[in-house]
Amino acid sequence: MFDALILNQEDKTTIAAIEQLEESQLPDEGVLVAVDYSSLNYKDGLAITGKGKIIRNFPMVPGIDLAGKVLTSDDPRYQEGDSVVLTGWGVGENHWGGMSQKASLKPEWLVPLPNGLTSKQAMMVGTAGLTAMLCVQALIDAEIKPEDGTVLVTGASGGVGSVAVTLLSQLGYKVAAVTGRIEENGPLLEKLGASQLIERSEFEEPARPLEKQLWAGAIDTVGSKMLAKVLTQMSYNSAVAACGLAGGFDLPTTVMPFILRNVRLQGVDSVSCPREKRMAAWEKLAQLLPTEYFEQACTEITLADAPHYAEKITTGQNTGRVVIKL
Repeated sequence: MFDALILNQEDKTTIAAIEQLEESQLPDEGVLVAVDYSSLNYKDGLAITGKGKIIRNFPMVPGIDLAGKVLTSDDPRYQEGDSVVLTGWGVGENHWGGMSQKASLKPEWLVPLPNGLTSKQAMMVGTAGLTAMLCVQALIDAEIKPEDGTVLVTGASGGVGSVAVTLLSQLGYKVAAVTGRIEENGPLLEKLGASQLIERSEFEEPARPLEKQLWAGAIDTVGSKMLAKVLTQMSYNSAVAACGLAGGFDLPTTVMPFILRNVRLQGVDSVSCPREKRMAAWEKLAQLLPTEYFEQACTEITLADAPHYAEKITTGQNTGRVVIKL
């Protein structure tokens, strides 16, 4: 028997409760994992509290990330005792996820946990960290070099943005960080490596078709009007890695940045990218993230604490990352 956080729905109300399960109750996906850590992010918070339409099939075990050790496997790529990590793939939404002491998972969802990275550290960065690394790699693939100029990061105080600032700084890039509440968020962003802080409101003003060329590269985690504004300020032959839809699905821009400045817009999705690319990204995360990064604010909780912290996260009362020790 093992513990799992189970979500059920009664009269359109989501009910979260810890239950004891047997392995036979898990869906048979091919690889059985003993979960060491999961994480609790905003999407998980919406699922647990029922404030968002994250889950459509009940019962469900939430948790979009997990890290642990293989117990049994039908796939020769994974042996008993192997340390693995999973981010995305609809676990915790369409498939039972990480907030359980055991999880049954499809082998293609998993990647080996890199040497030098613990399960807890992997969950401290989670999907956000992987996405940030893929965005940074997209700029590298576009041949944007540190000597080319400053790289802009929007939503810099968020999960993806803060890791992106750290990674870019470690690679020698000069980083401009866009954030709300500079007085509150600025000191941490500067500690992570930002050399310039910009108030978010400056990127919420209506954009002209083209503005002054300021940025050699950019990582946008917001989308919509924010991304449209960023595009107008990109330098000639620059690149933007876009991964966020928090601002909406529309992109109110023109073709002028793409035609007159040869700006390249590269979409980043941490789920859709090939397994080999995800493995390489995790390896680079392990190499690049400094020890100091993991000393930033992180709250470790138990499974029983998850509903309480889900409420805190969805109401803006929590700062930093929340990891769940299973």
